Amino acid sequence: METALNTAESILIVDDEEYFRARLGRALTRRGYEIHQAGGYDEAIEVIREHRPGKGIFDLRMPGRSGLELVKAALELNPEMKIVVLTGYGSIATATEAIRLGALNYLAKPADAEEILAAFAKERERTESVPRPGKEIETPSLARVEWEHINRVLNDCRGNISAAAKRLNIHRRTLQRKLMKFPPFQ
Repeated sequence: METALNTAESILIVDDEEYFRARLGRALTRRGYEIHQAGGYDEAIEVIREHRPGKGIFDLRMPGRSGLELVKAALELNPEMKIVVLTGYGSIATATEAIRLGALNYLAKPADAEEILAAFAKERERTESVPRPGKEIETPSLARVEWEHINRVLNDCRGNISAAAKRLNIHRRTLQRKLMKFPPFQ
């Protein structure tokens, strides 16, 4: 399989929001990167096969297959690719899953070109993710875990509060009150 000449300097941007892709693409082009764009999973796989970009910026939530599925497939096709996952629906669970699948970093939207390039610059040390003996693991508070679970279920229900309330086995108004609260920090 033939690879692109300068794969370390090429970036694939995968996001279903065309305006965001174009804006980020222009910002990265001005910084000297060769940019490839895709609107979803299938289009991204074609670009990876054809151009073998060295870096990828993947949106987590897209129509069809998710960014997490794309991380896994992209690394099977191009194991050297460095990937940063972006999302407007962040949670500890999805961030952990993205890293576990091989993403280098995980950022919340809106992220600008400088933040994304800084995320690529940080090399992930696998030893940091494994707790050392005697090192205490920070556990999130019950309120934080509940908030993340509610948002995960709401995300699965595509924002439909009635469907999410039914899945959570709580009243719709109770769910709406919980969603109006700010997320707990710990």
